[in-house]
Amino acid sequence: SGDKDEILGKIEKKAKILRKDISSWEIVRESIDARDKKDIKKVYTVDFACNKKLKLTVAPDRRYKYPENTIERNKKIIITGFGPAGMFSGLVLAQMGYRPIIIERGEDVDTRTKDVQDFWNNGNLKENSNVQFGEGGAGTFSDGKLTTGINDSRIYFVLSEFCRFGAPEEIMYLHKPHIGTDRLKDVVKNLRKEIIKLGGEIRFGTKLEDIVLNGNMISEVVVEKNGTKENLKCDALILTIGHSARDTFKMLYEKGISMEQKSFSMGVRIQHPQKLINEAQYGSNEIAEILGAADYKLNMRTKSGRGVYTFCMCPGGEIVMSSSSKGQLLTNGMSNYKRDGEYANSAVLVDLRKTDFESDHPLAGMKLQDKIESTAYNLSGKYELLTSNIRNFRNSKLAKCLPDFTVDGILEALPVFGRKIRG
Repeated sequence: SGDKDEILGKIEKKAKILRKDISSWEIVRESIDARDKKDIKKVYTVDFACNKKLKLTVAPDRRYKYPENTIERNKKIIITGFGPAGMFSGLVLAQMGYRPIIIERGEDVDTRTKDVQDFWNNGNLKENSNVQFGEGGAGTFSDGKLTTGINDSRIYFVLSEFCRFGAPEEIMYLHKPHIGTDRLKDVVKNLRKEIIKLGGEIRFGTKLEDIVLNGNMISEVVVEKNGTKENLKCDALILTIGHSARDTFKMLYEKGISMEQKSFSMGVRIQHPQKLINEAQYGSNEIAEILGAADYKLNMRTKSGRGVYTFCMCPGGEIVMSSSSKGQLLTNGMSNYKRDGEYANSAVLVDLRKTDFESDHPLAGMKLQDKIESTAYNLSGKYELLTSNIRNFRNSKLAKCLPDFTVDGILEALPVFGRKIRG
């Protein structure tokens, strides 16, 4: 149940000590074991301190160690992009005594939210203020999921800083932590205010147009806001430009910046009633009222060797239009903090390899994305999600946007996924 007395009792029994010997304790990790639907358990990892010498694993030192200063504090450091990477680059530099300038082509989160709602309601796309671009990055409109496949000492620092700026404390220990789009908006604002308080500067609606090279070193950057260009002295440039800044990638390539192709994955969003997922995972929809909406993560390998997997699963969420370029369609999923919506959705992706690109040009994968998103818009004729039920997927407009191997992979995987999660 996760009740405080129950956890303390487990510590007493496991460590063979008395409750009075425990001076402090905290939950490090909470997960759900639902393999036996008749005996669903919460599983906890706990740190505690006591005045006894025990033969137990000592908790690691999770304090963040700031990197050594390798550049003088009066140097001009410019960060491009105010998504997660840009936010934490700016925060850490400001905490170390630097005065970074962060430029973000999108708008602050409040202005951006209005622009996104106008796009969803009326189809009015602002190419520099949308689901992809703006304060907090694409994750602001994707639930604020905080999962990673790596084990790094900096994770604790990132989570604790999010908590300091308003995220729920449970993200410190949940196995799959998330903040929720509704709560994340205040968190990113508070983080921004801290950077400014420490001496950093954030310029919204400001786009990186060019870099000025002096030999093989960057001496200045050219930025543009409302049609006016400005040259900024630059001793160090941190690029945290995200996925969709394709014009910036082109500019950097033309400047001779070294690049190489990278494989990625592509697919569709799939939606089910959340009640169905709850019943499949917990054995009962009522248990979700205690444990929260159920999620899932599935994968398989096709006969041709391609990997198919689910990604960015949104319990109790919704599928949203996420275009950032005119004449292109793109989708994403999001949830609010409570995850209490009627539907669950997830990406179903098929791996796409460098050999699938039309050439060996470093930007060939980006060109393929452009082509597919433009095809989707041309088939729809407006900013509206292309949809299909599974039975008609192969012959749908949605399938016509995608490479044949992607459609084949999804259709081969779905029956396998349906056996793993009934329905």
